[in-house]
Amino acid sequence: MSFRPDKSEKAYRQTGKASWYGKQFHGRKTTSGERYDMFAMTAAHPTLPIPSYARVTNVTNGESVIVRINDRGPFHKSRLMDLSYAAAHRLGYVSNGSAKVLVERVFPVEGSERIATKPPSQQVAANDPLYLQLGTFSRLAKAEAELKKLLDNPAHIHDEKLAIINQNGIYRIRIGPFQRDNEALAMASALSVPPVITR
Repeated sequence: MSFRPDKSEKAYRQTGKASWYGKQFHGRKTTSGERYDMFAMTAAHPTLPIPSYARVTNVTNGESVIVRINDRGPFHKSRLMDLSYAAAHRLGYVSNGSAKVLVERVFPVEGSERIATKPPSQQVAANDPLYLQLGTFSRLAKAEAELKKLLDNPAHIHDEKLAIINQNGIYRIRIGPFQRDNEALAMASALSVPPVITR
């Protein structure tokens, strides 16, 4: 089996199984030359550029993290990505060893703290509405259950902005629209979610 690293800025979106690697690799050199830190938010991927960034979502529970790709692997047909211990812990699958995840390449936006799911060449006009992603699920029932939890929270003051969007069989909970970056970033901070914002 061979893997050819992708050096482009293409969008990437794939669903598969993620595993994780822990203390037996802690301190060892990664492909990037950095030492592996099991407590950092990093990951290994067979082809995504080093360095690059990805949003990884556990499609069972909707939890997501942003990781920096700094290593190669896993080189197995059955696994899509190896995450650090810290990232796997945040996604809730350390005890299980692996989980079904959605991996989406993300791109830092110049002049902003937000992160986009499209490369700079495909990002659209700055005045288009922004949406903050709160969860991604493989089953509509789970997305609806999570949305109900959000709506039942008396502290939530933006119920009218919440919605479920079906994108090719993946159900995303998003909140918006927002007109400005700072509004969406403030909401991401208030809800303690990664600042992944789409148009």
